[in-house]
Amino acid sequence: MPLAFQSLSHGQVAFGFFNIETDMLLLDVHFFFADDLCRAVKEIGEGSAGPLSIDLAAYTLEPSRIGNLMGAIHGIDLRGFIGEVYGCYPFPREEEKFRQQPEGFRNRGVIEAIIGKYAGLKPIGITFDPQEGTVNIGGYIFDRKEFHRLILYVWAGGYPRWRDGLRPDYVMEMKRVIESSRSTLYTGLNFGMD
Repeated sequence: MPLAFQSLSHGQVAFGFFNIETDMLLLDVHFFFADDLCRAVKEIGEGSAGPLSIDLAAYTLEPSRIGNLMGAIHGIDLRGFIGEVYGCYPFPREEEKFRQQPEGFRNRGVIEAIIGKYAGLKPIGITFDPQEGTVNIGGYIFDRKEFHRLILYVWAGGYPRWRDGLRPDYVMEMKRVIESSRSTLYTGLNFGMD
C-alpha cells in the first residue's frame, strides 16, 4: 500500500506499491517499476560528487485515469488503471496472503500492457543536488531524510512487506551499492536489522 511522504514541493504525496502482484510503484501521478528506481538509486550512488541527474522510465497519468485504490482493493470500483490491475490481480481473501510478492517483476508485461492504455512511457528525471541536499523525482522534491524513507520503503517491501522477508535481487543490489557509496546523499542511511 502506498504511504504518505512529505515532499518539499507538493506537501504530502503518496508513494509505494499499490498491488502485491506487481513491483510497480506510484509517486502521486508517476508510475514506474521498482527495479528501474533501484537502478537509478544505484547510479546516483556510483556517480560523481556533484549534481547528478538520471532518467527514470515512467508513465505519468492524468489523475482521473489513475482509479480508486480503496475501491479497487474492495472490488467495488475497477475503473482506471489501478482498477484494471485489480481486475487481473484481486486483493487476496486471506489476510495472511497480503504480502508484497518478490516475483512481482514477472508480471511486468501484463502491467505494461494495461498502463499503455492510460499513458505513454516518458522518462522523468531524478536529480540529486548535493548543495541543497535534495532529490527531485519528476518534479517532486524531497530532502535527504525523506528520500531515505522512500528507499527504506522499497527495501522493506512497503506495507505489508516482502513475503517471507524475501527481496528481489535488484533490491539487494541497491542496498549493496548504497552501503559502499561515498555519495553524501546516502550518509546516515541505515537499513537496520532484519
